Amino acid sequence: MKARRWVALGIGLFVLLFSLITTVSFAFNTYSSTTEAFFGGSEEKIVRQGDTSGTIALLEVNGPIINSGEPGIFDNNGYNHTTFLNDLHKAMNRADVEGIIIHVDTPGGGVLESAEIHRAVVEAQTIKDKPVYISMGGMAASGGYYLAAPAEKIYANPQTLTGSIGVIMSSMNITDLLDNLGIEEHVYKSGPYKDMMSPTREPLEEEDEIIQSIVDEYYDEFVSIIAEGRDMDEARVRELGDGRIFTGNQALEEGLIDSLGSLDDVIDDMQTDLGRNYQVVTTSQFESFGSLFGLAANQLFGDKEPEQKLHEFNQPRALYMYDYE
Repeated sequence: MKARRWVALGIGLFVLLFSLITTVSFAFNTYSSTTEAFFGGSEEKIVRQGDTSGTIALLEVNGPIINSGEPGIFDNNGYNHTTFLNDLHKAMNRADVEGIIIHVDTPGGGVLESAEIHRAVVEAQTIKDKPVYISMGGMAASGGYYLAAPAEKIYANPQTLTGSIGVIMSSMNITDLLDNLGIEEHVYKSGPYKDMMSPTREPLEEEDEIIQSIVDEYYDEFVSIIAEGRDMDEARVRELGDGRIFTGNQALEEGLIDSLGSLDDVIDDMQTDLGRNYQVVTTSQFESFGSLFGLAANQLFGDKEPEQKLHEFNQPRALYMYDYE
């Protein structure tokens, strides 16, 4: 009898704690979303003190460039595509922002997401007349290089891995496994290609041609983006764009970047180029109780990545990504 009471008490405490965390998290996130700060809804953080008559905005692309939608109260902190684009547009539209630095540490990501950042970088420089410098971290590959290509200056560390110019689409074929398990799938479709790239059957020759045409189209766009952004001959870009990765030193030799240097070096150079030591400001999203609870929940109940992979198993997509699995 006592054991049942203790179990009931434990369940009750868990429910109470969960409700408390949810309530506080919701209130805190609501407060943070209405807080007026440098980028609006984000906390301003001064990275380097300097001349306050102008500002250098420092943004960060950290992690796979995948649009996961609006951040939720139980999300862990990390790259959020919507938040990043909002911050970039707010920075380019502020009168006191003299320049923008984007620190990139990513293996790449979705074709659409990479293109959206690329367009915003072009807009910041050509329409808003604000120079954009790229500071590459440990990796700025594929989509990470795609978004960097139009920037006025690109910097990397000697140990940075970049390049991986190319497009990839893939799917698995588990027909033999299903046969061994005695499982048979019945598909009802409106056209012969409606279940294209299905993992439960062999692809048709026509489907291979269709998918390859999509990959080729995206690849041609990638090549033209680099040729224009880096002022390189298209044939040379195609020679370099066979999917290989480059170190920072190699990328400099091939003209894919402008200089070697750390983030501090990039800040120094932008301040020098702008003619003043403007203060450098970044954003720090509020560390909500929800995100902390989300991290704890993942630790308690397991990583949700396998579940995500299962959900996306039959949803192949084109990627500008290195080491995409």
